[in-house]
Amino acid sequence: MSDLLTLADAVMYEGYMLWPYRASALKNQRRWTFGCVFPPAWTAEHSDDACLMRTQVRLESDPHEVEVAVRFLQEGVEHSVGPGPFAGGSVDVAVDGSLLEVTIRNTTAWAGADREEALRHAFCSTHTLLRGGRFVSATETPECENVGTWPVLVGDDAMLSAPIILEDHPRIAPESPGDLFDGGEIDGLLALNIMALTDEEKAAMREDPRTRAILERTEALTEEQLWTLSGYRLARG
Repeated sequence: MSDLLTLADAVMYEGYMLWPYRASALKNQRRWTFGCVFPPAWTAEHSDDACLMRTQVRLESDPHEVEVAVRFLQEGVEHSVGPGPFAGGSVDVAVDGSLLEVTIRNTTAWAGADREEALRHAFCSTHTLLRGGRFVSATETPECENVGTWPVLVGDDAMLSAPIILEDHPRIAPESPGDLFDGGEIDGLLALNIMALTDEEKAAMREDPRTRAILERTEALTEEQLWTLSGYRLARG
C-alpha cells in the first residue's frame, strides 16, 4: 500500500509548482496539470477539456471486493473520495462480470468563459486507486475503454489509474530524495538550481509549505547524495 500511495502522490503533485518554485514565476501563475476533470458547461464549449474520467479493468477475482478511492487537487487542496456523490462531483462504480468500471464526473454548475477560473472548479491531477483484487494488466485487455486515464499494476493486488501513461509496476527512483513536482527535469539539476537561489528567492519559496519542504530537504542533502543524483557514487576507502 505504501508503494501505491507514494506513486499516487508523485502523480498528484506533478506540476503542482515548477522550477523556480515561486508563485510569482509566470509558469506558476498559470498552473498546468494532468488529469483535469472540468465542469460540464466548460466541456460543452471546450471539448478537449473533459468533464469525466473513466477506468475499466478486468479481474481474476470478484470485482465487488475491490476498494475504490479517487484523489485529486482542487485549488491546491488535496481531496480523497470514495464511490458515490460528493460536493461538485460523483464517483460511479459499475460491475459487469469480471469488468470493473469507475467513472468520475464533475457536476459543478459553474459556467463562464475564463479557463483559469474553470480550473478553480476542476478536479486536477485526478487518479483512481484500486485495491484488493487480482487485476489483469491493461496491456492484455484491449476491450477495456479508459478515458483520460491509464491503469497499471502496482504490487500483487492493486492498480493505479493515472492521467499519464506508466508501465506496470512503476517505481520511484531510489536515488530521489523526495518529490520535486517536476518529473520532466532531473533531480540532480533541480537540486543544484535550488541551492543556487538567492536569499530573496528562497524566502519566496518558503511561502508555500510544500515548496518550503523541498527547499529544506535540498539544503540538507549530503555531498554523497548530490553525487548520487548526478549518477555517481563516492568511493569508500
